[in-house]
Amino acid sequence: MTANSLFLPRTIFNDEHEMFRQMVRKFAETEMLPHNEAWEHAGMVSRELWLKAGAQGLLGVEAPEPYGAGLRDYRYGAIISEEFALAGVASAGAGIGLHNDVVLPYLIHYANDEQKARWLPGVCSGEKILALGMTEPNAGSDLASLRTIAVRDGNHYVVNGAKTFITNGILSDIVVAAVKTNPNERHRGISLLVIERGMEGFSRGRKLDKLGQRSQDTAELFFENVHVPVANLLGREGEGFAYMMNMLPQERLSVAVGAVAASKAALSWTEQYCKDRTAFGQPIGKFQHSRFKLAEMATEIQIAETFIDRCIDALNAKTLSAETAAMAKWWTTELQGKVMDTCVQLHGGYGYMLEYPITRYYADARVQRIYAGTNEIMKEIIGRRMGF
Repeated sequence: MTANSLFLPRTIFNDEHEMFRQMVRKFAETEMLPHNEAWEHAGMVSRELWLKAGAQGLLGVEAPEPYGAGLRDYRYGAIISEEFALAGVASAGAGIGLHNDVVLPYLIHYANDEQKARWLPGVCSGEKILALGMTEPNAGSDLASLRTIAVRDGNHYVVNGAKTFITNGILSDIVVAAVKTNPNERHRGISLLVIERGMEGFSRGRKLDKLGQRSQDTAELFFENVHVPVANLLGREGEGFAYMMNMLPQERLSVAVGAVAASKAALSWTEQYCKDRTAFGQPIGKFQHSRFKLAEMATEIQIAETFIDRCIDALNAKTLSAETAAMAKWWTTELQGKVMDTCVQLHGGYGYMLEYPITRYYADARVQRIYAGTNEIMKEIIGRRMGF
């Protein structure tokens, strides 16, 4: 018996979801895993992966017809994240998760019909890669303090500023950027503009050299007198902060889904290692300490998965609150960090070698407690909701 066989059946998925899961698993194993090492060294995946993912129906899974799959629910995006993590290619798939689960909802909910017709076909085919431009060198969790300015000039906004830590920063073709259209206001001064590859004055800075998630391109973006058509404004001017707050629960749930799936993958690798590795004449999993650690991880991952499945149900029912999403994000990413540390320890010296996937997942996990809102901010959200 393995840890996976101890987990409760997941009732949120039906037969259609499981067929989709099998397809995603095969894609990860055949189209991603053989190239994972090269992508880790290159610091990004190939554009060919995006086109293959689009052809396979893995992009824009929630996009409405006729552009995408026809309003399939978030469970499909969760399956993609889970299977990429379980296959050991979570870093390579991180950009796809952001494209599908974080940025695409902005276009679905706030783009008008003309904008959807202009952008969604390429988003679903993999020809147009999405990024979200929120974080700036001096504005992370405090989004109201962002300094990228967009000044209206006739039929254009003239944009000046910079973004950093941008996922898909190098490969992206469409950036949903948070800008200040009214610098005299804080929250009410923020709008969302779509800035596109090739616009004069829009440039990429460094592809940032990260501790983990090496095959996911993270970069700086610079805007110097970029003339963005007013037709690229998402929704209404001055509503950008509210739009971002509306989208954050799904973004944070997406992080939590990945955290649990990566933890399950780490447990599976470590369980097998503890069966194969011997010391003092027996598999190391036979020692009580090792057994207890494996049992603790299996139990806590099961608890996390059960909670996350409830959250996925709530998101699909449009009842997932910001506070519950914050609970999910901070607790599962803290668990992920603990699981990775324990699994590295059980691997001994081999857990420090990059040839073992557990080592990469250990490094990949650390940022989970930082992005999409630090875990300290998550606790602040929960505490305020409690009336403190």
